[in-house]
Amino acid sequence: MPAPESLSVVRTRIGERISEIEQRVASLKPVDIAARMEAIRSLASEYGMAALEGLADYGAHHALMPGHRTATRACLSHMGEALVSDNPAHDRESILAALAIQLH
Repeated sequence: MPAPESLSVVRTRIGERISEIEQRVASLKPVDIAARMEAIRSLASEYGMAALEGLADYGAHHALMPGHRTATRACLSHMGEALVSDNPAHDRESILAALAIQLH
């Protein structure tokens, strides 16, 4: 059985995925945005990154709704903060609250 990846390697991989979405968000279909956010959510969940998991889950669901580009950009603007979170439960709530304020 292979050794699990270190958290820094996982953060790098997720960072690359976030970057790719940021660069292509204008040309991606909503279903593609949702799939990419879901992949981030799944990886974050696997490594206990609750803040990032919650944000990516929000992004995946809202990618399929009206106004999805605005919601996606808002999610992406908080991804860096969620990616380096060291207080998962508190940071998850804080980041999602900041996102809600930003969108409303």
